[in-house]
Amino acid sequence: MPKIWVDADACPTVIKEILFRAAERTQTELTLVANQYVRVPPSPFIRALQVTAGFDVADNEIVQRCEGGDLIITADIPLASEVIDKGATALNPRGEKYSKANIRARLNMRDFMETLRSSGVHTGGPPPLGQQERKAFADQLDRWLAQARKN
Repeated sequence: MPKIWVDADACPTVIKEILFRAAERTQTELTLVANQYVRVPPSPFIRALQVTAGFDVADNEIVQRCEGGDLIITADIPLASEVIDKGATALNPRGEKYSKANIRARLNMRDFMETLRSSGVHTGGPPPLGQQERKAFADQLDRWLAQARKN
């Protein structure tokens, strides 16, 4: 059975809770990777992996450990691109599934926004995570879990 990996440093608590329930319900291995302590419920299917602090250390650990068919939960677009190249699925905590078809455009937009920010333009952040995004995430997760069970 494929596994679920979470880029946990920036993952919203409500999304982690959805993942905890899904992992228990489907008996799917779930690993939260972070460079800080992450509390997880006691479960044979759920674990936290704490890595050393540093730029992209958690991302690199996920890329190294994930395999084709796994699901990676991340809002980090470069990480999503790397795991897609390995044959994994990448899902944003807002419910957006990254794919080979859309990841290049996302990378280009990210780079453009980074250029704006570095030149002093205030671009703001994403809006708060609402009920619609939670539902979109849960729906995409359920689709992936159903597909993973078939394979």
